[in-house]
Amino acid sequence: MRHSIERVLERLAAALAIAGGAVLVALTATTVISISGRALNWAGLGPIPGDYELVEAGTAFAIFAFLPWCQLRRGHVTVDLFLARFGPRANAAVDVVSNLLMTAVCALICWRLWLGLLDKKAYGETTFILQFPLWWPYAAAMAGAVFAIIVSAYTVWRSLDETLARPSAAPRQE
Repeated sequence: MRHSIERVLERLAAALAIAGGAVLVALTATTVISISGRALNWAGLGPIPGDYELVEAGTAFAIFAFLPWCQLRRGHVTVDLFLARFGPRANAAVDVVSNLLMTAVCALICWRLWLGLLDKKAYGETTFILQFPLWWPYAAAMAGAVFAIIVSAYTVWRSLDETLARPSAAPRQE
């Protein structure tokens, strides 16, 4: 059952990461076009209005779009200086603790994003140039943050399963 859940989570995390990558590509194109427009101001061109606002909002979404994929694929930076001496079961036990901490951090971030979203929506704050509501980027980031909690909770289950498994049945993906 755990493996079928992992496959579903992997597909969803991959789709979200691809969406985040597409947003980053669009933001890169926006930045290049805007900078080129500034450089060609003499030719009647100019920067894209609100380019900084778009980059801020898009980057917030992209960061949270990549987080579940990174967590699921064990992509976070680890220091294996001491852990290399221990076996797979001890490493899996350390993973349980780190995944519990990651789940707690994701929940904290999600909670604070939610409060920020409610605050921005209640006061009707908008961006300066484009005048789009500031709660929109918060909502976009929330999608990734909520999914990061789900993925992090799954990784706790996965590492618990690996900790309790027979030593030969607990492979680590690097």
